Formats: sequence, structure tokens, C-alpha cells
Amino acid sequence: MRIHSLPIQLVNQIAAGEVVERPSSVVKELVENCFDAGAGQITIEIEQGGARLIKIRDDGCGIIKEDLPLALSRHATSKIATLQDLEQVSSMGFRGEALPSISSVARLTLISRTVAAQCAWSVTADGSEQNFDPQPDPHPQGTTVDVRDLFYNTPARRKFLKTEKTEFAHIETLIKRMALSRFDIGFTLAHNQKEVLNLKPAATDLEQEHRIAGICGSAFIENSVKIDFAASGLQLTGWVGLPTFSRSQQDMQFFYVNGRLIRDKLVSHAVKQAYQDVLFHGRHPVFVLYL
Repeated sequence: MRIHSLPIQLVNQIAAGEVVERPSSVVKELVENCFDAGAGQITIEIEQGGARLIKIRDDGCGIIKEDLPLALSRHATSKIATLQDLEQVSSMGFRGEALPSISSVARLTLISRTVAAQCAWSVTADGSEQNFDPQPDPHPQGTTVDVRDLFYNTPARRKFLKTEKTEFAHIETLIKRMALSRFDIGFTLAHNQKEVLNLKPAATDLEQEHRIAGICGSAFIENSVKIDFAASGLQLTGWVGLPTFSRSQQDMQFFYVNGRLIRDKLVSHAVKQAYQDVLFHGRHPVFVLYL
């Protein structure tokens, strides 16, 4: 066989293997786009664990009509333009692969409206990056991404999805973790038309503690200390649990760097070292920290 270029849709389906592992992967990419759009409220609607429907709406800046086809094309982004931008990237996403990758393995509709637009515009995509035909829509300012029938055209991948309950549990855990990173944003999560989470924006310390209590449990706030420490141009803030309030596993350790949750053995070990003289063997500290 001679060397030839792959069809765009197939290229996007291959890329989707890296971006879209399961429904929660789609939710993560789309919610991060909401963050970058400056959203103040994000609404997530899920049906059948995300296999049937993932619908995410925000009230962010929106996308102008002329840019909608580009938003659904690979390596097209508003986040960076030069190598210098890449080295100083501060947005959650920047590769421009999420939407085209998702559209190649699901039925995707993108609706968006900017503050200056007279109406919203809607486009549908199948990953081929062709035949975009924006249609007017009464959508308010912001963006909605409607993703239906995930992996409908890749049955082997759909077969490997877990149960509806398991897939939604991954989504709920993800949203809770993301909600801990952005107190300035409100989150609403519904599954099969039933509201599961409703988190209001939290501006004050009391409101932030209320959100943490809703996610980590009231016992965490009652048994934790708020810290705010600065050194060497870095600032560490958050809440750390008292030595008497520990866990048998590391399931309540949240460490965010520039608003992004990270899992790092060095960080976990450093925090645990601070507890080494006051924590029983086999127990793990609890914390929500921001660097």
C-alpha cells in the first residue's frame, strides 16, 4: 500500500482515543472550555451516565458566528497564537482538539451567542470538518454543547463503557473536584432529569467553607485549619485537617496548582511529612490546598 493522507474524520477519531476515554472525559474538556470562556454559571445535564446525552451550558463570552466552524476544526484555538503564548499558557486548554475529537465519536451540536450578537448561532458536526451551516437560535448569551450517542459509530469503544451508575459516578466526582477549584463559578449537575448538585458561587470564606462541606462533608470543615502562607513568590492557601481527623486512604487529598488539580507523590509525601510525628501508621492526612 502506498502512503496516503487519512480522511479528516478518521484522524479525529484516532485523536479522540487520546482525548475521549469515557463520558467523564467529555465533561472535563467541555467544563474547562467554560472556565476559559469566563463563565459564572455552568449547567451540566447527563442522561444514561453520559452515553445518551451530555449537555453543558455556560454564560461565558460566547463564540462569534464566523468562528463556529473553526471551533470544530482541529488545532484551531483562541487560547494561543505563538510559541511565547504556549510557554506562558494560563488557560485550561489550548490544543484545539477537544471539540473535533468529540464530534467524531458522537452527535455534537454547538450553540453560542456573544453579548453583541442579535441572536445565537447553531452548528452540528460529525468530525469531518465539512459542511458547516450555522443556523440562528434563540439561545441566550453563552454557549451550549450538546453531545448525544457517545461512541455510536465506534461500537467496540461503546462496549467497554461501564454501567450507567459507574459512569455517572465518575462524572459527579469530576464535577466536585472542579467545583473545589473555582469558587467563583456556580455549578448545577443533573442526571436523568434529577438534580444531583446545585452549588452557588462562593465569594466569602463562609460560603467557600459551605461548598467544601457540601463536597467533602461537614466533618472536614469542623476538623480542619485554614492556612494562608506566602514565600519565594508563591502563595499556598486552603484547609488542612487536624491530626485527629485522618483517613485510611488518600481519597480526600486535593492539591491545585493554578486552579488545576494535580496528583503528585512528592507533594503528598511533603504534606504527610508535616504530620509524621502526630499521625498513626497507615493513616493519611486530609487537605484542600491551592498553590
